[in-house]
Amino acid sequence: MHAPLAPAIVESAGANPVRLWGLAPEERTRRVAAAAGLAFGTADVAGDHRILANAAFAFDPAWLRHVAGQPGMVLTVGGVPALGHARDAREAALLREAMVRGQALGSGSGLALTALEDGPTIENKQLRKRETPFLLPLRADTVRQVERASYFGAYKGVTDLLTKYLWPEWALILTRIAARFGITPNMVTALGAALCVAATFAFADGRYWLGMALGLGFMVLDTVDGKLARCTITSSWWGNIFDHGLDIVHPPFWWWFWGTGLAHWGLAYDDATFWWVQAAIQGGYIVQRFIEGAFMRLYGMHIHVWRRIDSRFRLITARRNPNMVILFASTLLARPDVGLIAVAWWTVLSCAFHAVRLVQALARSRRGLPITSWLAEG
Repeated sequence: MHAPLAPAIVESAGANPVRLWGLAPEERTRRVAAAAGLAFGTADVAGDHRILANAAFAFDPAWLRHVAGQPGMVLTVGGVPALGHARDAREAALLREAMVRGQALGSGSGLALTALEDGPTIENKQLRKRETPFLLPLRADTVRQVERASYFGAYKGVTDLLTKYLWPEWALILTRIAARFGITPNMVTALGAALCVAATFAFADGRYWLGMALGLGFMVLDTVDGKLARCTITSSWWGNIFDHGLDIVHPPFWWWFWGTGLAHWGLAYDDATFWWVQAAIQGGYIVQRFIEGAFMRLYGMHIHVWRRIDSRFRLITARRNPNMVILFASTLLARPDVGLIAVAWWTVLSCAFHAVRLVQALARSRRGLPITSWLAEG
């Protein structure tokens, strides 16, 4: 782990007309600094420590946090300083001049140079792994490449098969459009919420195809709002509560009203079947969330990143998106009733899998063995 953030002022050095996600380099650096709890200023503002960001480059916010905790460190690309932590006015002047001129630092600077080409890594605390975040030249001919790097680097966790494979490119296009027109993440979340509610009513009426179409729109926007917030550095407490709260609350309503909507197909369950299906799905949903929360509290990481099998199982575990795949296939066969029963069984099996994994982790930790992410080993 690196040292706590130094009380440094962040400065954007040089000028660059190219915008990333609609933001000028200086504005993006200011937002990244604010998110890291650092002040942003100009060359005229006094300060013992100063972190300079070269406007000719775009960087993952993780690099700023890392450099902030490493006084005297300079991260270079092709020899040119991209990010540097100056400890005094002399070092700041040297860094500023090299960045503005786009040339390497002269000898005798006294700064510790780290070349990106050497593959330096920093710790991703969420996944308990070391990685090399993006740091790229920002020019008119590279902005698309930088956007892709920023977009795909915005969320580094494991996820379900639809989010991972089906709509990343769709969400990238929508994220670009939203950024270009100044649409905020909360606006995207609000639109997604409207689609989510509309899908719930469609399921209740047995209009499953309409509901799934609306639900698909919501699920894609559920990816877009988070990506947009991270790419434009506009994450907020309220936005996180709104987004995550919606994610947690809505699935039980979908499964309940899918069950009541079966009456419109002449496929309604008898009372006993309806209640055991709902008990399995709703109860399993709560238990699975409890297991995930307990694992996070005990070991400081998601259960899905413990071992490789956990990450692979996350692709298909009984969460909203994999469940919708089951329901889509069953509706295609004109048996949405069988689909919901399949979701119930899959929820129980998924819950059992995670319960076993939690017990195995507890047993391992009681033997004094560490619980670490497999991602940290690769």
